[in-house]
Amino acid sequence: MKAIGYKKSLPINEAESLINIELPKPTATGHDILVKISAISVNPVDCKIRKKMTAENGQYKVLGWDAVGEVVAVGELATKFKLGDKVYYAGDLSRQGTNAEYQLVDERIVGFKPKSLSDVEAAALPLTTITAYELLFEHLAMNKLSPTLNEKSDEVILVVGAAGGVGSILIQLAKAITGATIIATASRESSQAWVKKLGAHHVVDHTKPLKAQIDALNIGQVTHVASLNRTDSYFDTYIELLAPFGKIAMIDDPEQSLDIMKMKFKSLSLHIEFMFARSMFNAKDIEEQSHLLNRVADLVDSGYIQTTVAKELGTINAENLKLAHQQLEAGKSIGKIVLQGF
Repeated sequence: MKAIGYKKSLPINEAESLINIELPKPTATGHDILVKISAISVNPVDCKIRKKMTAENGQYKVLGWDAVGEVVAVGELATKFKLGDKVYYAGDLSRQGTNAEYQLVDERIVGFKPKSLSDVEAAALPLTTITAYELLFEHLAMNKLSPTLNEKSDEVILVVGAAGGVGSILIQLAKAITGATIIATASRESSQAWVKKLGAHHVVDHTKPLKAQIDALNIGQVTHVASLNRTDSYFDTYIELLAPFGKIAMIDDPEQSLDIMKMKFKSLSLHIEFMFARSMFNAKDIEEQSHLLNRVADLVDSGYIQTTVAKELGTINAENLKLAHQQLEAGKSIGKIVLQGF
């Protein structure tokens, strides 16, 4: 089968940072299903792994943790899907990735593709959807409401790094199934327009002091923070902004250590979201990610959530994947970058 991989961790402008390769087609056993991949999206984690992890024992490392495809084989313990089902998923960080024609994936972390979306549109969603959903409802413990109620609560969430992949779906989830007031950060005009389109009630510029801008909104204290990048830069500001017993959830890797004892006097809490934790450690509730993806597919098909595709870069090959990595590493992407077909 066709695949894109590498042996050595190299800068993306190096010829062998990502190359087109041929690998054996895998066989499904146990809880695994074999998926024929039709579309993928590219995430910052792809770049991080490429930079830090060399392939083992001279083998090729295949990146990619977002896919849409068709089930073409099932293991003897797999019961959730049948041949021909269209699925979407983010996969497992400890296994070979989605940048291949066929991939094995544990069915317990797979959902049915939203029926109303194309393969490209759906491929943008899995990893960021799982991350955002777990962050909002497992870590920040925000009140979840039926999307039909359209009720307001006294929760106020600040989303920092809101125009990126995770922020783009997190804003929509917060708008659809919480009653919170959503404050998004964005600096460029295009980013501001994007987050407003997705449902942010207010937008502030993260290149300027946040507290003065948020105080001027006159909407009360922030109760929750979704810190999606540069947590170390904003940590003191979060503590200043948050109401007592407020919560911070982060997904990034701060370059500087955080002095968590500064949180004590407001009795704040800090949470770290890593959506691969369930699959990497075979958590007892691993199947929750399948349920989560199916719940969000229902929200998509009911019109409450839209795709977060911002750019399609063509077919799945080394040249186009290098371009995607370059754009992500530049740090100015809006939404998700997607590729389709081999």
